[in-house]
Amino acid sequence: MIIGEHRDQVIKNIADHAQKGLFNEKVEIDDPQTSSEESMAIVNQFWQNQNHWRARFDNLIARTTMRGITDWFNLNTTFCGLENLKSLKPKQGAVITSNHFNQLDNTVIRKLAQKNHRRLFIVIQETNLKMDGLIGFLMNHLDVLPLTKNVGYLGRTLPKKLEQQVQKGHWVLIYPEQEMWFNYRKPRPVKRGAYYYAAKANVPIISCFTEIIDQPKPEKNNDEFYQTKYRLHVLPLIWPDSKLSVNENAKMMMEKDYAQKKAAYEAAYQKKLSYDFEPHDIAGWRG
Repeated sequence: MIIGEHRDQVIKNIADHAQKGLFNEKVEIDDPQTSSEESMAIVNQFWQNQNHWRARFDNLIARTTMRGITDWFNLNTTFCGLENLKSLKPKQGAVITSNHFNQLDNTVIRKLAQKNHRRLFIVIQETNLKMDGLIGFLMNHLDVLPLTKNVGYLGRTLPKKLEQQVQKGHWVLIYPEQEMWFNYRKPRPVKRGAYYYAAKANVPIISCFTEIIDQPKPEKNNDEFYQTKYRLHVLPLIWPDSKLSVNENAKMMMEKDYAQKKAAYEAAYQKKLSYDFEPHDIAGWRG
């Protein structure tokens, strides 16, 4: 599914950023920008709203709606490596990492959580909370943990919020690539945050990689792209080492996760990972 306009310009931005090694930077057109103060105000309002009497009711509506969207969006999605989750105890919380290439790619992970009867929380950028319409309602009432640019929030508040959920046995999805790159097949270098939070909470990383498979039919509303489907690769769990410090564990888990995603990419597409841009990098693109 193609969401958003100016796909040609976005692809040009991806090619340019890949050439410059800017793998964690924005490539979308007209993405909203906020100051640190605006960012913090948005997040404070979000947490305040969670105490409203309607919050639980709205959350139920949002989760029910999202379940329907998830089922529809993943009619053709397949899963491999599910045996890697067998060592997880029923009440074991975890942090999930995956590549980020579409506004709805989180539904692939949601489907995995549904299969395992787990509740999924997603770490999102605070600008998502300012969206309008149905998407805005979902962003504000689903199980989400918003980010801000405030260092104190990132270092103290967010870890506590995350730990509260994993201690209940829930899963938390964090995109370590940070920004979404439209239909980009390759795993990008990851940032440390997800692994620091997992190490601090003493929970494993559920390492995932989503393979994007081109279909023979063109997109209904955009003949420049073929339709695609997904195959989620669930990779070996990455556990923190009790002999290491939080920072040492974060580094170890980060390096291992990237290595696993790289290996999964190479096995899925039968080619070595290179960041030289080529048309195949953009799934479904007929360019």
